[in-house]
Amino acid sequence: GSTRGAVLTRRGITLRVLLRDGFLEPAHGVLSIYYLGKKFVGDLGADGTITWQETGQVFNSPSAWATHCKRLVNPAKKSGCGWASVRYKGQKLDQYKAAWLRKHQPNAPPAEESLASEGEEEEMPEEEEEEAPREGRTPMQEPVAAKKLEERSKKQQCKSLVEPTVMDHCHLGKRLESKPRVPVRYCSLGTRDSARNPQTLVEVTSFAAINKFQPFNVAISSNVLLLLDFHSHLTRSEVVGYLGGRWDTNTQLLTVLRAFPCRTRLGDAEAASAVEEEVNQSWGPYYHGNPGVESKIAPFWVMPPPEQRPNDYGIPMEVEVAYIQDGFLTNDVLQEMTLLVEFYKGAPDLVKFQEMWTQDQTYLDKLKGSLASHTPKDQSFAHILEQIYSLLKLSS
Repeated sequence: GSTRGAVLTRRGITLRVLLRDGFLEPAHGVLSIYYLGKKFVGDLGADGTITWQETGQVFNSPSAWATHCKRLVNPAKKSGCGWASVRYKGQKLDQYKAAWLRKHQPNAPPAEESLASEGEEEEMPEEEEEEAPREGRTPMQEPVAAKKLEERSKKQQCKSLVEPTVMDHCHLGKRLESKPRVPVRYCSLGTRDSARNPQTLVEVTSFAAINKFQPFNVAISSNVLLLLDFHSHLTRSEVVGYLGGRWDTNTQLLTVLRAFPCRTRLGDAEAASAVEEEVNQSWGPYYHGNPGVESKIAPFWVMPPPEQRPNDYGIPMEVEVAYIQDGFLTNDVLQEMTLLVEFYKGAPDLVKFQEMWTQDQTYLDKLKGSLASHTPKDQSFAHILEQIYSLLKLSS
């Protein structure tokens, strides 16, 4: 029998009810979830089911889909808060549920927005803090950029898989502190504090130290490493870039296949000298405390705080990575290297590659030595790399 004429509680309003009464229409790609910087897209079926586009998995309710997706990002997540999280054409499903009540049961007593629909668990309203920011509302501050602290302070360039930078970000238009920054332990941070310096460096934590396993696997192509290592050797200033690749939900494997160096400068003229000095002494690929000529690349992932403590900072976690040797150098890598040489040509912070890095090695020798571990199996491109090295010598 029809339920339209009867009093229907919020728990009785399902996607099937909203579809039947014309509040929603089945279509591809109309459902979405935004969670901790990730976006998930789903199809709405005529029977009220949700098909996740990336894997083809079918879910019977918004809560089931939201819980599944969020646990992929944050394994500690307990509930998905489906009706407050899933959006239909950009609007939360809760709003469509409220519209149905206003039309069909205008005299019904008001109910809490966070109540679940039939067949779903009660949901926690705190989830609102983790969704994409609403209009007129200030989003939560992003986790502090993290740094890997090596034994005896042996630090090198760092490429984050979430915050895609080599070394730490510096804010545009702001003077960098001249005094050296000392990394702090995560346990000393406490809850979020607006008075804390956003440039604070935080030591990374191993998963073993907190009795956890790394929740996903990471593989990085040798071409990616070659390009980002090349970029970081060109200048005494901080560099930044993006990483791109594929995410396999079934195997929980993130494969990094492309690097996109940003040909831009971080910081204003006032901060530039401070950045150069700090990089030169502590962070850069020419740091003498590192054994050998090869750069130390330290990926990390900022794990979301526990659900019961949403105002804590995220935990910077050391990520173990598998390295994949490419068969050959691709044209996009060679083009990016050439563009980088052209960008830094004549710049005051360009490394002078003909000068001596050590008593028996020039800066160019150091660069070649570091890149040697990232070269592809096919060595037929070696002559092209030599041409790029020649351009570097001319540029500096």
